[in-house]
Amino acid sequence: MSNYQSLKEECYEANRKLWQLGIVDLTFGNVSIADRSKNVLAIKPSGVEYDALNPQDIVVLQLDAEPNSKCKLDLDVVKIEGALRPSSDTPTHMRLYQAFGSIGAVVHTHSRNATAYAQAGIAIPCLGTTHADYFQGEVPVTRPISEIEIERHYEWETANVIVERFSQLDPNRVNAVLFHGHAPFIWGDSGAKAVENAFALEVIAEMAMKAKQLNPAGDSLSQAQLNKHYFRKHGATAYYGQP
Repeated sequence: MSNYQSLKEECYEANRKLWQLGIVDLTFGNVSIADRSKNVLAIKPSGVEYDALNPQDIVVLQLDAEPNSKCKLDLDVVKIEGALRPSSDTPTHMRLYQAFGSIGAVVHTHSRNATAYAQAGIAIPCLGTTHADYFQGEVPVTRPISEIEIERHYEWETANVIVERFSQLDPNRVNAVLFHGHAPFIWGDSGAKAVENAFALEVIAEMAMKAKQLNPAGDSLSQAQLNKHYFRKHGATAYYGQP
């Protein structure tokens, strides 16, 4: 029995949930789960179809890896369990865990509406309370990644661009970002919560797109209403749902 069986099963369930929710196409996207007490992360293997995935396919890697002197992340060096090659996005996940110390899971999708905003280079404005229930403000978009960053280490620098965008934002209150020209990255304190946030992101992206089509001049939600909806679900004063 693997020493990481429960972690691999949580990661498997989260990846399968993406597929069941219909927010991934083909083999696009992935979920990773971190176990900080063991300094590891578990992640979907690269290019494996969701309906063929099983818990033993999940790859376990050392969490604190960094690019070596040639600026290439040698994943074989840090692999702990798994026969398959991990997701090509693994360095992005690793760097986000290192930068955002409170997150427990990272999700990457190419869900269609959120990805459309990313490809357009437009943040998702907070136009309504559904958005405010999940994100305390607009879902930001990053700047484009530079040619130098792409050549240096594309996946690692992808995360660095995200971290730069969050220099004045709280990743615990805005749990998602649109990577310019690419797609969203989303996170949470568990695999289930990160997947829920990813699904919510796709829902609010579709709503925002339709709202802007109906009324291009429509205003964002007031800060007072945004905060009311966000904090009734989050934080010490939350009163939504059951105790």
